[in-house]
Amino acid sequence: MVFFEIAGDTPLSVAQISVFSGLLLIGHSLPVEGAVARRAGVPWWATLVLRMGGALLFAALLAGCYRLLGDTRQVELVWRPEPVASGLGGWLVSQLETLAMAFLIILALMTLLVALRWLGIERVIHMALTPLLRMLGIGRAAANVTVIGATLGLTYGAGLLIRDVDSGAMGRRDSVLALCFLGLCHSVIEDTLLILLLGADLWAVLWVRLAFAVVVIAIMARWPRHWLPARWDNSSAGAEARRRSLR
Repeated sequence: MVFFEIAGDTPLSVAQISVFSGLLLIGHSLPVEGAVARRAGVPWWATLVLRMGGALLFAALLAGCYRLLGDTRQVELVWRPEPVASGLGGWLVSQLETLAMAFLIILALMTLLVALRWLGIERVIHMALTPLLRMLGIGRAAANVTVIGATLGLTYGAGLLIRDVDSGAMGRRDSVLALCFLGLCHSVIEDTLLILLLGADLWAVLWVRLAFAVVVIAIMARWPRHWLPARWDNSSAGAEARRRSLR
């Protein structure tokens, strides 16, 4: 809405919009999503470094690629937002609708997870995601949460992740890596469709962003002792580090 209000009539290229969209997709909603990540075990400083640093790096890489390709396509807007109701009453109605929708989505997700587990589909999902999760250094227990967070959003995925960590179904290291991955690439359906309305390039904001997230998290997972504090790590190396710190 802010974009259309301020820059809706400005002539921009597809490359400019795609770079701008790359910044938004990774570095948006930090106060809310940072608080959710903190509750799940990732501190504020780590969220800010990963999300802001990742957004700037991803946007810079996109800008460099577009310069090399010499892309000069101009954006043609096919949609503009409708005026919304003003006043306190309209705002209250919109907030209640948002809360009700969030409740229904979370309820549907919990029901879906139970149904997938009962039908045995959960095991098939784990098997299909095993190569990708192994590359990311994430255990199979985080498969469902990673898929839900990547498709529907970090907040929903982190809520399920917090439940699994508190119940002992998922280790701390898996939860941290899954959250870091979701911080770079989450809500690929809703956010991507919204960004496409600005005129961004689908390949840049979806597939390149997904590849960027996979590469970054795979690199992080290969050197856990350098970035993962011992209190986050449930591996044998992490347990030994915690014992040494207690001594």
